[in-house]
Amino acid sequence: MDLSHPEGWCARAVELGADAATVIDTGKIVTAEWVRLKCLYGCDDNGSYRTCPPNTPEPAHTRRLVDEFRRAVLLKGGPHRGRQKSDPMSRKLNDAALKLEGELFLAGFFKTWMMGAGPCDYCGTCELDGPCVAPERARPSMEGCGIDVFTTVRNAGWELEVVQDEGAEYSFFALVLVD
Repeated sequence: MDLSHPEGWCARAVELGADAATVIDTGKIVTAEWVRLKCLYGCDDNGSYRTCPPNTPEPAHTRRLVDEFRRAVLLKGGPHRGRQKSDPMSRKLNDAALKLEGELFLAGFFKTWMMGAGPCDYCGTCELDGPCVAPERARPSMEGCGIDVFTTVRNAGWELEVVQDEGAEYSFFALVLVD
């Protein structure tokens, strides 16, 4: 796979397990304080992982980080149905994004970093008093860092609506920053 150009990045993301991928300018990535607060005060996993608030960068820090890059690969997993598929499907997408991050690095794009979909759950709930058992895989979610996923996805040209019932289709998104 030729990873020297953005079209190759997207094709590789799909080969690795994403259902779709697109390259976006980092100026289309939106950060907002309210997003991180939703994680802090609206998620039942809050504080359970090193990769969730309050352990993640605040939105202003995330904005500065994003601004250090020119482009990103936005990966999509789904649409899916059924809550029971949620964890395996987000993990599949996060695995694809993490592998893409590594492959882009080895292809010469040394400046690359990914943010996943939902909490990092590679090893279950973190033992917060000890060291991370998978630091090479642990990454925060876009939401946990204050990225407005709805607006960012729409800015990329994809549709995304609020899931209003358990039987509705839903998708996951991950982001690989690359320069």
